[in-house]
Amino acid sequence: MALNLTINTSNPPLGALLTAEHVKGSVKLSVEEGKDTKLSVSDAVQFSDVNSITRYLARVAPSLGLYGSSIMEQAEVDHWLEFSAKRVSGQSGLVAALGELDKALSLRTFLVGHSLTLADLCVWAALKGNGEWQGQAGPFSHVSRWFSFLGSQVPFSSVGNKWASSVGPQRKSSVSKEKQQDVGKFVELPGAEMGKVVVRFPPEASGYLHIGHAKAALLNQHYQVTFKGKLIMRFDDTNPEKEKEDFEKVILEDVAMLQIKPDQFTYTSDHFPRIEMLAEQLLKEGKAYVDNTPPEQMKQEREQRVESKNRSNTVEQNFKMWEEMKAGTERGQTCCMRAKIDMSSNNGCMRDPTLYRCKNAPHPRTGFTYKVYPTYDFACPIVDSVEGVTHALRTTEYHDRDDQFYWVIDALRLRKPYIWEYARLNLNNTVLSKRKLTWFVNEGYVDGWDDPRFPTVRGVLRRGMTVEGLKQFIAAQGGSRSVVNMEWDKIWAFNKKVIDPVAPRYTALSSSYVVPVFVPEATEEMKEAAKHPKNTEVGMKDVWYGPKVLVEGADAETFTEGENVTFINWGNIIITKINKDASGKVLSMEGRLNLDNKDFKKTTKITWLADTARAPLLPTVCVNYQHLISKPVLTKDDDFKQYINNHTKLEEKMLGDPCLKNLKKGDIIQLQRRGFYICDQPYEPLSPNSCKESPCVLLYIPDGHTKEMPTAGSKDKDKSKNKIQANSNPAPPAESKVAPAPTQASAPVASGDLLTSIVAQGEAVRQLKADKAPKEDVDKAVKQLLAFKAQFKQETGQEYKPGMAPPSSTPVKAVPAKAGPALDSAGCLLARVAQQGELVRKLKTEKAPKDQVDAAVKQLLTLKAEFKELTGQEYKPGMTPPSPTSAPPPVSTTAPSSSGLYEQVAEQGELVRKLKTEKASKDQVDAAVKQLLALKAAYKQASGQDYKPGAAPAPAPAPVMTAQTPAAASGSLYDRVTQQGDLVRKLKADKATKDQVDAAVKQLLAVKAEYKQHTGQDYKPGQPPAASPAPAPTSTAKDPSSSSPVELFALVAQQGELVRKLKCDKAPKDEVDEAIKGLLALKTKYKNLTGQEYKPVAAAGASGGEEKIRKDRENKSEKQGGGGGGKKPKADKPGQGKEAAGGTGGTGGTGGEGPKKQTRLGLEAKKEENLADWYSQVITKAELIEYYDVSGCYVLRPWSFSIWEAIKEFFDREIKKLGVENCYFPMFVSQAALEKEKDHIADFAPEVAWVTRSGKTELAEPIAIRPTSETVMYPTYAKWVQSHRDLPIKLNQWCNVVRWEFKHPQPFLRTREFLWQEGHTAFATKEEAAEEVLQILDLYARVYEELMAIPVVKGRKTEKEKFAGGDYTTTVEAFISASGRAIQGATSHHLGQNFARMFDITFEDPKKPGEKQLAFQNSWGITTRTIGVLTMVHGDNMGLVLPPRVACLQVVIIPCGITASLPEADKDALLAQCSKYLARLQRGDMRVKADLRDNYSPGWKFNHWELKGVPIRLEVGPKDMKLNQCVAVRRDTGEKIVLPEADTEKRLTQMLDDIQTNLFKRASDDMKNHMVAADTMEQFQKDLEQGRIVQIPFCGGIECEDWIKKTTAKDQDLEPGAPSMGAKSLCIPFNPLKTLQPGQMCVSGKEPAKYYTLFGRSY
Repeated sequence: MALNLTINTSNPPLGALLTAEHVKGSVKLSVEEGKDTKLSVSDAVQFSDVNSITRYLARVAPSLGLYGSSIMEQAEVDHWLEFSAKRVSGQSGLVAALGELDKALSLRTFLVGHSLTLADLCVWAALKGNGEWQGQAGPFSHVSRWFSFLGSQVPFSSVGNKWASSVGPQRKSSVSKEKQQDVGKFVELPGAEMGKVVVRFPPEASGYLHIGHAKAALLNQHYQVTFKGKLIMRFDDTNPEKEKEDFEKVILEDVAMLQIKPDQFTYTSDHFPRIEMLAEQLLKEGKAYVDNTPPEQMKQEREQRVESKNRSNTVEQNFKMWEEMKAGTERGQTCCMRAKIDMSSNNGCMRDPTLYRCKNAPHPRTGFTYKVYPTYDFACPIVDSVEGVTHALRTTEYHDRDDQFYWVIDALRLRKPYIWEYARLNLNNTVLSKRKLTWFVNEGYVDGWDDPRFPTVRGVLRRGMTVEGLKQFIAAQGGSRSVVNMEWDKIWAFNKKVIDPVAPRYTALSSSYVVPVFVPEATEEMKEAAKHPKNTEVGMKDVWYGPKVLVEGADAETFTEGENVTFINWGNIIITKINKDASGKVLSMEGRLNLDNKDFKKTTKITWLADTARAPLLPTVCVNYQHLISKPVLTKDDDFKQYINNHTKLEEKMLGDPCLKNLKKGDIIQLQRRGFYICDQPYEPLSPNSCKESPCVLLYIPDGHTKEMPTAGSKDKDKSKNKIQANSNPAPPAESKVAPAPTQASAPVASGDLLTSIVAQGEAVRQLKADKAPKEDVDKAVKQLLAFKAQFKQETGQEYKPGMAPPSSTPVKAVPAKAGPALDSAGCLLARVAQQGELVRKLKTEKAPKDQVDAAVKQLLTLKAEFKELTGQEYKPGMTPPSPTSAPPPVSTTAPSSSGLYEQVAEQGELVRKLKTEKASKDQVDAAVKQLLALKAAYKQASGQDYKPGAAPAPAPAPVMTAQTPAAASGSLYDRVTQQGDLVRKLKADKATKDQVDAAVKQLLAVKAEYKQHTGQDYKPGQPPAASPAPAPTSTAKDPSSSSPVELFALVAQQGELVRKLKCDKAPKDEVDEAIKGLLALKTKYKNLTGQEYKPVAAAGASGGEEKIRKDRENKSEKQGGGGGGKKPKADKPGQGKEAAGGTGGTGGTGGEGPKKQTRLGLEAKKEENLADWYSQVITKAELIEYYDVSGCYVLRPWSFSIWEAIKEFFDREIKKLGVENCYFPMFVSQAALEKEKDHIADFAPEVAWVTRSGKTELAEPIAIRPTSETVMYPTYAKWVQSHRDLPIKLNQWCNVVRWEFKHPQPFLRTREFLWQEGHTAFATKEEAAEEVLQILDLYARVYEELMAIPVVKGRKTEKEKFAGGDYTTTVEAFISASGRAIQGATSHHLGQNFARMFDITFEDPKKPGEKQLAFQNSWGITTRTIGVLTMVHGDNMGLVLPPRVACLQVVIIPCGITASLPEADKDALLAQCSKYLARLQRGDMRVKADLRDNYSPGWKFNHWELKGVPIRLEVGPKDMKLNQCVAVRRDTGEKIVLPEADTEKRLTQMLDDIQTNLFKRASDDMKNHMVAADTMEQFQKDLEQGRIVQIPFCGGIECEDWIKKTTAKDQDLEPGAPSMGAKSLCIPFNPLKTLQPGQMCVSGKEPAKYYTLFGRSY
């Protein structure tokens, strides 16, 4: 039957069109334009609703799985269909809808399951038709990724391009090109049909998979998933000499790591017989011949296009030689079989390629069966054709072989697969050749194939790459055929998007320099904080506070006394005192808590760790890896061994957060202000064997930023913004009473700097726009950019163009008193020639148009000619600027001497570092580096020595010097000693020759002696001589050592460079410390002279200081913006006690750790406002569960396990009264046993978890982990039962089961593993079995009502909801009014004889001798879900409320009134009284505890035990003792009751009973108020919307129940994360609210009603 889809072109239904596009290959469907949208099935049946159309189309093509593969998935699909129609297509609430969608798509490719469904089609279509959403897509990265990924697929792109323009108003996208999602264009496969595409991934088993293989595998998987096709994993084992079985196992493991699941595994060797037969067919047909030409001669003949002498062999001759080959004879080994194609072809691959060669080596799979083996190029097309491959994906490097591929197909008359090409993945600074990678392993340059520096799949995964990040990166490349060399940065940037939302945040401090901060009023305590500021699901961590904390030394140096500093996760602290040593190094600090100050906007935010013996800091080592290959791109002529980087591993010892001890290998975290790390080696405590502890080893995960290893803490702090100068040079303060320094007039330098400034400013403008900065900021930056461009045009006479090289300088008029113009021009020309050469190479690499390349080459030749004219020498790469041909200029007081050039080099070096720090574009950085190299070359030319940081050249003697002040002389000598000391340290660090070091030390001692002679004191680092008043100098020459601001500025920059170099070179600590002292001394001198702090140079376009930018970047992921965003925490709940509000040492400043109050003890969500959050907080803060690293599995802590033990004790006792015995059966089920009962396993199939491997060995057949135990136990029952005397069998086991199906786990309610009891009984008669079913059901009702004080409804399940494979199911149903949903409490099933028939459980009937009778069976179970039900029914906004009969503790005793003024004797008496009460109550069989901890206040304890739900709190204080009384506080009502000491036990026992009764009455009243009867669908839906469960007249039909569920489905989640669903049948109550009237119809109005049935929304 053909279907007809008519669409309204003015408002086309994109969802229906997409569905039609997907099913058109399976269903006869026509699409035509019309007035109204409708799907015509027949004249009588038509659909006009878009969701109905999509559902119908999906159902008529079930093989595509568009409507989900299980009932659960279908429910989820229904939810998303309603979501698309009402939430996305609606006019309001789009942002909220996008937020919900973004959360659902986190770490998922598709909305439902693991493949495309209607959910994806309809939500995508709704977004495509909503013009508003892309303007709001910025914060929703997962939605953007998913939308772009689907949009690149063929059906989506074709429907979107054709119809989307007709949907809704057209809006311009506000998303700039730079911010568009990185999803590449996936090419449309020719002839691809949904469900029929077959692709293959054919690796050679000769090495580990590397990232290039990963691209191939993931690309093939992409098309497999997109077209719902088939992926074949084929080992290319045509060469026996390269094949290794070990590598096959390794490759299979690598593929599993990539989460690729091929549909079929094959080997090329599987087809050897057929390939050999086809080769002989070619020989017979004269299309191939056997050739014995020597290999070298054959190679030359092919190159010269000369035919072989054997090309004209007869068929008989060829077969004779072929037989020799097959026999492996000596002559046969000299032969090969070649195709007879075309020796004159321009394509070398078509010049009679080799098809077979003779090898005597054994094959790993076929042994010595064969002596001849096909080449890959011959075998591949044959096997592709035979295995049904429809599309062969190959990299472009195989392009020349495509003709050969198709020739083989045509010559053998085989089915032709399509070849589709894509570009191979080329990454810089590495090698992907298996041969070269093997060399690195064998030579010991790396630790193995999983070395983090290796590009292998194992290597990058060990370094922290995630499979999802890898997939997104591959998706971004798409099916592109452009061959480019790619930086690693991009792949790591994709990875960051994946790990950033889920990586927990911790702290670590560099152990080389930490400073203690003493905060006397802080108390030593531990509190919880969110592990992730934006994702509370990551969990909580312990944060320790105390009077002594540690901070980074580099941070400490930026503080000033009186400064308000934000300690992340704590709050604001005022630094009251800073203690320094003589050199200015910070030794310690003192602070005062300022937690009430919540203004975090303008404070410095720092990381810290408490120094406490209760939580010792963890020894940690952070490792950063560099590239193995120093050259980005290796050419064919390059020997990779010449470019090996021998310093690729950098380690830094750290003091780690105590929480790091819980890390497991492979855990990914973020160290705050440092970056992302993966745990490579978990911490191991002190070993009794080695007496050593093993530190936690963390590997740095690159995040896509081109920066060196993250440094610890802050370097310099800017409190005011640097002014931006047009030439991007530093801005030293203006000197008072000092003539301005002369400027150089070198045009090339000026234009080069301007070019750099324009690029930097352009980048700044783009960044501001991308960050959506305020309009005034953007306008200001744009104005500055235009000013730069105007200045550039004025100086060069040219318009600025992106990517242009610095223009040739125009002639500059001679300026008097300026020296060395030729020298400066030569240095600049040298840089410009190098830059232009780089541009030419870049254009050639990118295969730019010929005219562009020619123009760039012409410009290069012009610059070289100009250079030669100026210098008289030919330009040579790497040369230093030669001496100018003109005579040296006369000495001038304003000449740009070597010291002036030295300052320029220092400033330019500072600029280069700044650009790298700010992640400027590569062009900017390269231009600045080239300028730096040119200045260094000019410096060397002028001074005769290489530039060395901290070793400024000695000033030349002034021509006239009549006098010099003593202060100036001593200052000059002090600087010379400092510089010479730096030089000595530099020589030692560089391991210079002994003669060089001795000469430098001798010079140092001489300068120190001279200094002592002038000053009368020894030289001390960091203590320059005090200046004394002196007459003004009469010298006309300026002494460089006179410490002018400009010179001091340069000296600080030089010393900073030296400090960085020493740290980078891992110099000894004393050298680094001494250099830092020198730096601090220079900064102090600079501040004293100028009155302001030294500020590093800012690049043009920077809007603030370096430190501010760096700190903002480091703390971006920590929601820095003011230690919590300046957002005031919500007020604490009343009655929580003063102490609970944080108190001294509390978490006043949240540090951006997510929404929280001043304490993390109490609940932050309200049950009536956000049930899901409330529930999550209760179960964790009340210590019921701990989260686990396997999704859906949880740790049951003692507090919850004790509840389960109470249930177990009661139920176990009662069933033993019925004659039930306990036993235990294995948890593993064979596949055959599990699948024996088809109806039963069909219900559990999606949930079954399978064991497929033992160690690294694949099991012969998979083994299931029990989802339930019928199929485990009943084969044994069949053995045990022979006659009626063997019955009944009544067995029960307390065990765990695993069910792996659901998508949204909720602790206790829906978990992948849970504890339960399952009873399995067998009887001779049905009556006995039926009686037991109800006996067990009554016990379950007692568990809920008598133990847990929860009322239940007893009844029988409908046919649709009964246990699969059973006759009928009885149940107890509970109700949770907070969500308006019911929950199944426990079930008791009568299985009838179904399983007995299947497993042959038979006995001989005593009444009919010789006849076999089938046994009647029951099964029944209750699970740990009970704990979740108890929590949700009784819990309140203060936490858990436990019924006394299941409470771990029924009474907690808390001493009160212990103050500092309380005498010690009274305190001891009070504690003794508490212990007395404890002993008395224990004798009264109460579960009781005395909380005598002295480090928590009574208020804190009240909150703690209220949160944990203890029924009674007993308060005892000094006044109570005097009055011989105590105070009992009920948890259920909060009522305080004074108890006489003598009657305490009796009164408390009665009170516990009252609490149990009250809780049950309260819950029963709640259920009665929410359970009603309704006779019409309208009333039923109305009651349902009011959160009730409803008894309705029902016919019992499965179709009718489906209709009710669909009709009542709502487009909202009553609990976030749970699938939206309609009302389902809960049970047919044994005691209904109303009696069914004769002739009463079902609520659907279609069939007569059979009974009142309880319906409602359910968990």
